[in-house]
Amino acid sequence: MRLRVYTLFFLILIHYSCGQKEETVYPQRENISESVFASGLVKAKDQYRAFANTSGILKALYVQEGEGVNAGEVILEITNETTRLNRETAELVRAYTDRRENMAKLKDLEINIELAKNKYENDSILLERQKKLWAQGIGKAIDLEQRELNFENSKTLFRSFKLRYEDLKREIDFNEKNAGKSLALSRSLESDLLLKSKIDGKVYALLVEVGEMVNPQTPLAIIGSAEVFILEMQVDEYDIAKIKTGQRILVTMDSYRGEVFEAKVSKINPIMDERNKSFTVEGEFVKRPETLYPNLNFEANIIIQSKENALTIPRAFLLKEKFVIDTQGDSVLVQTGIKDLQKVEIQSGIDEATQLKKP
Repeated sequence: MRLRVYTLFFLILIHYSCGQKEETVYPQRENISESVFASGLVKAKDQYRAFANTSGILKALYVQEGEGVNAGEVILEITNETTRLNRETAELVRAYTDRRENMAKLKDLEINIELAKNKYENDSILLERQKKLWAQGIGKAIDLEQRELNFENSKTLFRSFKLRYEDLKREIDFNEKNAGKSLALSRSLESDLLLKSKIDGKVYALLVEVGEMVNPQTPLAIIGSAEVFILEMQVDEYDIAKIKTGQRILVTMDSYRGEVFEAKVSKINPIMDERNKSFTVEGEFVKRPETLYPNLNFEANIIIQSKENALTIPRAFLLKEKFVIDTQGDSVLVQTGIKDLQKVEIQSGIDEATQLKKP
Protein backbone atom coordinates (compact mmCIF):
# COMPACT_ATOMS: atom_id res chain seq x y z
CA MET A 1 0.00 0.00 0.00
CA ARG A 2 2.84 2.42 0.93
CA LEU A 3 4.62 1.63 -2.37
CA ARG A 4 1.50 2.56 -4.34
CA VAL A 5 1.30 5.93 -2.56
CA TYR A 6 4.97 6.77 -3.33
CA THR A 7 4.53 5.70 -6.95
CA LEU A 8 1.43 7.85 -7.36
CA PHE A 9 3.18 10.90 -5.80
CA PHE A 10 6.18 10.42 -8.14
CA LEU A 11 3.96 10.21 -11.23
CA ILE A 12 2.08 13.37 -10.19
CA LEU A 13 5.39 15.23 -9.64
CA ILE A 14 6.68 14.18 -13.07
CA HIS A 15 3.42 15.22 -14.70
CA TYR A 16 3.50 18.64 -12.95
CA SER A 17 7.13 19.22 -13.86
CA CYS A 18 6.56 18.33 -17.48
CA GLY A 19 3.58 20.70 -17.52
CA GLN A 20 5.66 23.70 -16.41
CA LYS A 21 6.63 25.92 -19.33
CA GLU A 22 10.10 27.43 -19.17
CA GLU A 23 10.14 31.25 -19.16
CA THR A 24 12.45 32.57 -21.85
CA VAL A 25 13.40 35.97 -23.20
CA TYR A 26 15.57 37.64 -25.81
CA PRO A 27 17.70 40.72 -24.93
CA GLN A 28 16.14 43.96 -26.14
CA ARG A 29 17.38 47.40 -27.08
CA GLU A 30 15.83 50.19 -24.99
CA ASN A 31 16.64 53.20 -22.85
CA ILE A 32 17.69 52.51 -19.26
CA SER A 33 18.64 54.65 -16.30
CA GLU A 34 19.95 54.09 -12.80
CA SER A 35 18.39 56.16 -10.04
CA VAL A 36 18.38 56.62 -6.27
CA PHE A 37 15.03 56.73 -4.54
CA ALA A 38 14.30 59.53 -2.06
CA SER A 39 11.28 60.99 -0.32
CA GLY A 40 10.71 64.27 1.41
CA LEU A 41 8.72 67.48 1.77
CA VAL A 42 8.19 70.54 -0.37
CA LYS A 43 9.49 73.69 1.36
CA ALA A 44 9.16 77.34 0.50
CA LYS A 45 12.57 78.79 -0.25
CA ASP A 46 14.12 80.44 2.83
CA GLN A 47 11.32 78.96 4.93
CA TYR A 48 11.94 79.45 8.64
CA ARG A 49 10.25 79.44 12.03
CA ALA A 50 10.25 82.87 13.62
CA PHE A 51 11.10 83.21 17.32
CA ALA A 52 11.08 86.21 19.63
CA ASN A 53 14.22 87.32 21.47
CA THR A 54 12.30 88.17 24.63
CA SER A 55 9.47 87.00 26.86
CA GLY A 56 6.09 88.60 27.28
CA ILE A 57 2.44 88.49 26.31
CA LEU A 58 1.36 88.59 22.68
CA LYS A 59 -0.26 92.02 22.31
CA ALA A 60 -1.25 92.16 18.63
CA LEU A 61 -1.04 90.37 15.27
CA TYR A 62 -0.53 92.68 12.30
CA VAL A 63 -0.82 90.11 9.49
CA GLN A 64 -2.98 87.12 8.68
CA GLU A 65 -1.99 83.67 7.48
CA GLY A 66 -1.44 83.65 3.74
CA GLU A 67 -0.61 87.37 3.53
CA GLY A 68 2.54 88.61 1.85
CA VAL A 69 5.15 90.49 3.88
CA ASN A 70 8.22 92.57 3.10
CA ALA A 71 11.58 92.27 4.80
CA GLY A 72 11.49 94.33 8.00
CA GLU A 73 7.69 94.45 8.17
CA VAL A 74 6.22 93.96 11.67
CA ILE A 75 4.31 90.70 12.01
CA LEU A 76 3.30 90.84 15.65
CA GLU A 77 3.94 92.73 18.89
CA ILE A 78 4.74 91.46 22.37
CA THR A 79 4.18 93.53 25.48
CA ASN A 80 6.59 93.49 28.42
CA GLU A 81 6.19 96.18 31.10
CA THR A 82 9.65 95.63 32.59
CA THR A 83 11.33 96.24 29.24
CA ARG A 84 9.35 99.45 28.71
CA LEU A 85 10.20 100.79 32.19
CA ASN A 86 13.88 99.94 31.70
CA ARG A 87 13.90 101.94 28.49
CA GLU A 88 12.25 104.96 30.13
CA THR A 89 14.71 104.80 33.03
CA ALA A 90 17.62 104.63 30.60
CA GLU A 91 16.29 107.72 28.81
CA LEU A 92 16.13 109.64 32.10
CA VAL A 93 19.68 108.63 33.03
CA ARG A 94 20.87 109.57 29.56
CA ALA A 95 19.24 112.98 29.84
CA TYR A 96 20.77 113.55 33.27
CA THR A 97 24.25 112.65 32.08
CA ASP A 98 24.00 114.70 28.91
CA ARG A 99 27.06 116.95 28.54
CA ARG A 100 24.86 120.01 28.08
CA GLU A 101 23.27 119.36 31.48
CA ASN A 102 26.72 119.28 33.09
CA MET A 103 28.04 122.42 31.43
CA ALA A 104 27.22 124.50 34.55
CA LYS A 105 29.53 122.35 36.67
CA LEU A 106 32.30 122.60 34.11
CA LYS A 107 31.80 126.37 33.74
CA ASP A 108 31.99 126.86 37.51
CA LEU A 109 35.30 124.99 37.62
CA GLU A 110 36.63 126.98 34.66
CA ILE A 111 35.90 130.23 36.58
CA ASN A 112 37.62 128.89 39.69
CA ILE A 113 40.59 127.79 37.58
CA GLU A 114 40.88 131.25 36.07
CA LEU A 115 40.69 132.93 39.51
CA ALA A 116 43.24 130.51 40.95
CA LYS A 117 45.49 131.09 37.97
CA ASN A 118 45.36 134.86 38.41
CA LYS A 119 46.13 134.57 42.12
CA TYR A 120 48.95 132.13 41.39
CA GLU A 121 50.50 134.49 38.83
CA ASN A 122 50.07 137.49 41.15
CA ASP A 123 51.64 135.67 44.11
CA SER A 124 54.50 134.62 41.82
CA ILE A 125 55.16 138.26 40.91
CA LEU A 126 54.97 139.41 44.53
CA LEU A 127 57.37 136.66 45.59
CA GLU A 128 59.94 137.71 42.96
CA ARG A 129 59.71 141.33 44.13
CA GLN A 130 60.18 140.31 47.75
CA LYS A 131 63.21 138.23 46.83
CA LYS A 132 64.82 141.23 45.05
CA LEU A 133 64.17 143.46 48.05
CA TRP A 134 65.60 140.82 50.38
CA ALA A 135 68.68 140.58 48.17
CA GLN A 136 69.11 144.38 48.61
CA GLY A 137 68.75 144.03 52.35
CA ILE A 138 65.28 145.53 52.39
CA GLY A 139 62.42 143.93 54.28
CA LYS A 140 61.99 141.31 56.91
CA ALA A 141 62.48 137.52 56.71
CA ILE A 142 58.91 136.94 57.83
CA ASP A 143 57.64 138.96 54.83
CA LEU A 144 59.62 136.73 52.46
CA GLU A 145 58.36 133.58 54.15
CA GLN A 146 54.75 134.83 53.90
CA ARG A 147 55.17 135.56 50.19
CA GLU A 148 56.59 132.05 49.63
CA LEU A 149 53.72 130.50 51.59
CA ASN A 150 51.12 132.46 49.62
CA PHE A 151 52.77 131.43 46.34
CA GLU A 152 52.77 127.70 47.25
CA ASN A 153 49.15 127.84 48.41
CA SER A 154 47.96 129.55 45.24
CA LYS A 155 49.96 127.13 43.07
CA THR A 156 48.43 124.13 44.87
CA LEU A 157 44.93 125.57 44.57
CA PHE A 158 45.44 126.25 40.87
CA ARG A 159 46.61 122.69 40.20
CA SER A 160 43.80 121.27 42.35
CA PHE A 161 41.12 123.06 40.31
CA LYS A 162 42.72 121.86 37.06
CA LEU A 163 42.74 118.24 38.29
CA ARG A 164 39.12 118.50 39.44
CA TYR A 165 38.21 119.87 36.03
CA GLU A 166 39.90 116.98 34.19
CA ASP A 167 38.35 114.42 36.55
CA LEU A 168 34.90 115.90 36.02
CA LYS A 169 35.35 115.85 32.25
CA ARG A 170 36.39 112.18 32.31
CA GLU A 171 33.48 111.34 34.61
CA ILE A 172 31.01 113.15 32.36
CA ASP A 173 32.42 111.44 29.25
CA PHE A 174 32.22 108.02 30.90
CA ASN A 175 28.71 108.54 32.26
CA GLU A 176 27.54 109.92 28.93
CA LYS A 177 28.90 106.96 26.98
CA ASN A 178 27.69 104.45 29.54
CA ALA A 179 24.21 105.98 29.65
CA GLY A 180 24.14 106.06 25.86
CA LYS A 181 24.99 102.36 25.65
CA SER A 182 22.44 101.51 28.32
CA LEU A 183 19.79 103.44 26.42
CA ALA A 184 20.74 101.75 23.13
CA LEU A 185 20.55 98.36 24.84
CA SER A 186 17.16 99.18 26.38
CA ARG A 187 15.83 100.35 23.03
CA SER A 188 17.19 97.21 21.38
CA LEU A 189 15.46 95.04 23.96
CA GLU A 190 12.26 97.00 23.43
CA SER A 191 12.56 96.59 19.67
CA ASP A 192 12.71 92.82 20.27
CA LEU A 193 9.06 93.12 21.29
CA LEU A 194 8.30 93.64 17.59
CA LEU A 195 8.73 90.52 15.47
CA LYS A 196 9.74 91.51 11.94
CA SER A 197 10.02 89.45 8.77
CA LYS A 198 13.55 88.63 7.64
CA ILE A 199 12.57 88.21 3.99
CA ASP A 200 10.14 89.26 1.30
CA GLY A 201 7.67 86.39 1.32
CA LYS A 202 4.47 85.01 2.79
CA VAL A 203 3.23 84.20 6.30
CA TYR A 204 2.27 80.53 6.03
CA ALA A 205 1.30 80.02 9.67
CA LEU A 206 0.77 81.99 12.88
CA LEU A 207 1.46 79.64 15.76
CA VAL A 208 0.22 81.80 18.68
CA GLU A 209 -2.84 83.85 19.56
CA VAL A 210 -3.25 87.27 21.16
CA GLY A 211 -3.01 87.03 24.96
CA GLU A 212 -0.70 84.02 25.01
CA MET A 213 2.52 84.06 27.02
CA VAL A 214 5.57 83.62 24.79
CA ASN A 215 9.32 83.26 25.33
CA PRO A 216 12.44 82.88 23.16
CA GLN A 217 11.73 79.12 22.83
CA THR A 218 8.19 79.67 21.50
CA PRO A 219 7.82 79.46 17.68
CA LEU A 220 5.58 82.32 16.62
CA ALA A 221 5.21 82.06 12.85
CA ILE A 222 6.34 80.19 9.73
CA ILE A 223 7.54 82.45 6.91
CA GLY A 224 8.96 81.64 3.49
CA SER A 225 9.12 82.63 -0.15
CA ALA A 226 5.74 83.14 -1.79
CA GLU A 227 6.88 82.00 -5.25
CA VAL A 228 9.93 79.77 -5.08
CA PHE A 229 9.77 76.25 -3.63
CA ILE A 230 12.47 73.64 -3.04
CA LEU A 231 12.42 69.87 -2.60
CA GLU A 232 13.93 68.74 0.69
CA MET A 233 14.56 64.99 0.61
CA GLN A 234 16.36 62.34 2.61
CA VAL A 235 18.95 60.11 0.92
CA ASP A 236 20.34 57.00 2.60
CA GLU A 237 24.02 57.04 3.55
CA TYR A 238 24.66 54.07 1.22
CA ASP A 239 23.59 56.14 -1.79
CA ILE A 240 24.87 59.61 -0.90
CA ALA A 241 28.24 59.12 -2.63
CA LYS A 242 26.37 58.78 -5.95
CA ILE A 243 24.57 62.11 -5.62
CA LYS A 244 25.99 65.19 -7.37
CA THR A 245 24.60 68.70 -7.82
CA GLY A 246 22.89 69.20 -11.15
CA GLN A 247 21.57 65.63 -11.41
CA ARG A 248 18.07 65.22 -12.81
CA ILE A 249 15.20 64.37 -10.45
CA LEU A 250 11.84 62.88 -11.41
CA VAL A 251 9.21 63.83 -8.85
CA THR A 252 5.77 62.36 -8.12
CA MET A 253 3.31 63.80 -5.61
CA ASP A 254 0.11 62.55 -4.00
CA SER A 255 -1.45 65.93 -4.79
CA TYR A 256 -0.81 65.41 -8.52
CA ARG A 257 -1.31 61.70 -9.10
CA GLY A 258 -0.29 60.40 -12.48
CA GLU A 259 1.97 63.38 -13.20
CA VAL A 260 5.77 63.47 -13.16
CA PHE A 261 7.64 66.72 -12.55
CA GLU A 262 11.25 67.44 -13.25
CA ALA A 263 13.80 68.99 -10.90
CA LYS A 264 17.57 69.05 -10.36
CA VAL A 265 19.83 68.59 -7.34
CA SER A 266 20.81 72.03 -6.03
CA LYS A 267 22.41 71.33 -2.66
CA ILE A 268 23.78 68.42 -0.62
CA ASN A 269 23.98 69.11 3.10
CA PRO A 270 27.39 67.77 4.15
CA ILE A 271 26.46 66.21 7.50
CA MET A 272 24.55 63.00 8.17
CA ASP A 273 21.56 62.83 10.47
CA GLU A 274 22.68 60.26 13.03
CA ARG A 275 19.11 59.37 13.99
CA ASN A 276 17.99 58.05 10.60
CA LYS A 277 21.39 57.59 8.92
CA SER A 278 20.51 59.85 6.01
CA PHE A 279 21.58 63.07 4.34
CA THR A 280 19.37 66.02 3.44
CA VAL A 281 19.47 66.83 -0.27
CA GLU A 282 17.73 69.84 -1.82
CA GLY A 283 16.34 70.14 -5.33
CA GLU A 284 14.95 72.94 -7.50
CA PHE A 285 12.01 72.48 -9.84
CA VAL A 286 12.66 72.63 -13.59
CA LYS A 287 9.04 71.83 -14.31
CA ARG A 288 6.79 72.45 -11.33
CA PRO A 289 3.10 72.20 -10.52
CA GLU A 290 1.06 75.36 -10.90
CA THR A 291 0.09 75.35 -7.21
CA LEU A 292 2.35 74.31 -4.36
CA TYR A 293 2.18 74.45 -0.57
CA PRO A 294 4.88 73.89 2.04
CA ASN A 295 5.08 70.42 3.62
CA LEU A 296 3.52 68.55 0.68
CA ASN A 297 4.87 64.99 0.48
CA PHE A 298 6.67 63.73 -2.61
CA GLU A 299 8.70 60.79 -3.86
CA ALA A 300 11.69 61.24 -6.14
CA ASN A 301 14.09 59.30 -8.30
CA ILE A 302 17.48 60.98 -8.64
CA ILE A 303 18.93 59.91 -12.00
CA ILE A 304 22.52 58.78 -11.45
CA GLN A 305 23.24 57.72 -15.03
CA SER A 306 21.27 56.83 -18.13
CA LYS A 307 21.87 55.28 -21.56
CA GLU A 308 19.86 55.14 -24.76
CA ASN A 309 19.51 52.04 -26.97
CA ALA A 310 21.17 49.79 -24.41
CA LEU A 311 20.99 45.97 -24.59
CA THR A 312 18.89 44.93 -21.59
CA ILE A 313 17.38 41.86 -19.95
CA PRO A 314 15.05 41.50 -16.96
CA ARG A 315 17.00 41.40 -13.69
CA ALA A 316 15.27 38.12 -12.81
CA PHE A 317 17.25 36.45 -15.64
CA LEU A 318 20.59 37.45 -14.11
CA LEU A 319 22.28 34.83 -11.96
CA LYS A 320 24.73 35.84 -9.23
CA GLU A 321 24.99 39.29 -10.83
CA LYS A 322 27.26 38.02 -13.66
CA PHE A 323 25.76 34.93 -15.33
CA VAL A 324 22.80 34.15 -17.59
CA ILE A 325 21.42 30.75 -18.66
CA ASP A 326 20.86 30.05 -22.35
CA THR A 327 18.22 27.63 -23.65
CA GLN A 328 20.78 24.83 -23.73
CA GLY A 329 21.21 25.25 -19.98
CA ASP A 330 24.72 26.63 -20.23
CA SER A 331 25.90 29.43 -17.93
CA VAL A 332 27.21 32.41 -19.86
CA LEU A 333 29.42 35.05 -18.24
CA VAL A 334 28.21 38.58 -19.01
CA GLN A 335 29.40 42.07 -18.18
CA THR A 336 26.68 44.27 -16.76
CA GLY A 337 26.25 48.03 -16.77
CA ILE A 338 23.38 50.24 -15.62
CA LYS A 339 20.73 48.62 -13.44
CA ASP A 340 17.27 49.72 -12.45
CA LEU A 341 14.64 47.93 -10.41
CA GLN A 342 13.42 45.74 -13.30
CA LYS A 343 16.17 45.59 -15.94
CA VAL A 344 19.93 45.43 -16.30
CA GLU A 345 22.20 46.52 -19.14
CA ILE A 346 24.34 43.81 -20.76
CA GLN A 347 27.59 45.20 -22.14
CA SER A 348 29.16 41.96 -23.39
CA GLY A 349 28.73 38.17 -23.39
CA ILE A 350 25.45 37.86 -25.35
CA ASP A 351 23.57 39.64 -28.12
CA GLU A 352 19.99 40.16 -29.25
CA ALA A 353 19.89 36.70 -30.84
CA THR A 354 20.69 34.88 -27.60
CA GLN A 355 17.60 33.28 -26.10
CA LEU A 356 17.74 33.08 -22.33
CA LYS A 357 15.77 31.15 -19.81
CA LYS A 358 14.95 32.18 -16.29
CA PRO A 359 17.21 30.62 -13.63
